[in-house]
Amino acid sequence: MTSTTDQDRVLIFDTTLRDGEQSPGATMTHDEKLEIAQLLDEMGVDIIEAGFPIASEGDFEAVRDIAKQAQNAVICGLSRANFKDIDRCWEAVKHARFPRIHTFIGTSPLHRAIPNLDMDQMAERIHETVTHARNLCDNVQWSPMDATRTEHDYLCRVVEIAIKAGATTINIPDTVGYTAPRESADLIRMLLERVPGADQIVFSTHCHNDLGMATANSLAAVEAGARQIECTINGLGERAGNTALEEVVMALKVRHDIMPYDTHIDTTKIMNISRRVAAVSGFAVQFNKAIVGKNAFAHESGIHQDGMLKNSETFEIMRPEDVGLSATNLVMGKHSGRAALRAKLGELGYELADNQLADVFVRFKALADRKKEVYDDDLIALMQAQTTSAENDHLQLKSLQVVCGTDGPQTADMVLGIDGVDHDVHATGDGPIDATFNAVKSLYPHPDARLALYQVHAVTEGTDAQATVSVRLEEDGKIATGQSADTDTVVASAKAYINALNRLIQRRQKTKPAAEAV
Repeated sequence: MTSTTDQDRVLIFDTTLRDGEQSPGATMTHDEKLEIAQLLDEMGVDIIEAGFPIASEGDFEAVRDIAKQAQNAVICGLSRANFKDIDRCWEAVKHARFPRIHTFIGTSPLHRAIPNLDMDQMAERIHETVTHARNLCDNVQWSPMDATRTEHDYLCRVVEIAIKAGATTINIPDTVGYTAPRESADLIRMLLERVPGADQIVFSTHCHNDLGMATANSLAAVEAGARQIECTINGLGERAGNTALEEVVMALKVRHDIMPYDTHIDTTKIMNISRRVAAVSGFAVQFNKAIVGKNAFAHESGIHQDGMLKNSETFEIMRPEDVGLSATNLVMGKHSGRAALRAKLGELGYELADNQLADVFVRFKALADRKKEVYDDDLIALMQAQTTSAENDHLQLKSLQVVCGTDGPQTADMVLGIDGVDHDVHATGDGPIDATFNAVKSLYPHPDARLALYQVHAVTEGTDAQATVSVRLEEDGKIATGQSADTDTVVASAKAYINALNRLIQRRQKTKPAAEAV
């Protein structure tokens, strides 16, 4: 269990699986949540907020199973300020070696109006619910949602009530990304100075990125005395997202001279989990994203390249290896053997059993025959495509032939396996992708599903590059994302669409009410 007494230590609280998953379209499957949680645990995250157990049976099961598998991290569940939520949260997290209940209520004037509580009534509810949570669990976190727009006197009052009721961590959320660094720091300093008992608990900061200042606001809060940062991988989250874990961790590491605080994060695992979260969420990382973007360590201008050749420190403040990027990009080809493939995948963060390697090796050889030179990004795309489809999927693409060109109509001939039975169709459309999607709709009608996102990007350079395609479908409030990669963009598109449709089919019997965001 992590210690919270060291004033030079900053705890990393990851909420990718809760706040990050609330980002529209970022919903993950049960197995994907367990996989991401394991990666977070292995990289040294102190607290994993695994979900919102009351939201649905699926959320409850995910939090419970993550709690059972975690080896090192505190496993936290979110609950609103009522006994039913708190009890359900405890039922899920109690299986963890180190469980935590995180309960919250909106304290700003705008949020107080929602439950129609006056200041005294809300104060009483905070006392009752935090006391109830503490009677169940000795590790309780409390959050005054929209704290940065709450009157300072009232914020001090309710924070004191929560501490006296037994909260061990007080989180100060900037729920709508409204604050600025100086305000963020001043707010923490004020609470530490004015609230009795504030020096006996851990203050946390939870910043949203609506004005692009989430990382700066979080670090300012740390300098003022906060010792826990709430964040997500890739900054995933509602609206403009949350504080990005990779940004605050690397900022503390690179600028340790002016921010002398430590985390327990193994930074060499950052790139692997960034790629994995991007794959399972369907949210690609922008090329110029700090730390994990494709261009974060790329140097194209002549003066930059010249400086890099003479001394890498002229334009790099950290090494690619520090965040888990391979120092070399060894080109693989059709003559590369299994040992070389296993070693390269290991460098990229993929450890495969023999049977998994055998399957990947077959697909690698097929790719190498078509592409001749296979780069790191090609292998990553290959592995991501492997994890988005399963043998027991309701729908499986068996074959696809398209006709396109300047003279229409464009056509698609498709064979689609539906519950093990092959069906074929000839479809037309406005272009090969439209014809392909129309073929799927003809073979498996889904009139209520809307195509909300269709996104294509090249994995590497060249005309033989693989295309990675992301597709998002929406149906009756349910959202499903599919992703696939192939040197044939149309094939990749068909597989991504079918992957998304398979996920949507799985969710049709499940409802998941939208969780309130801290």
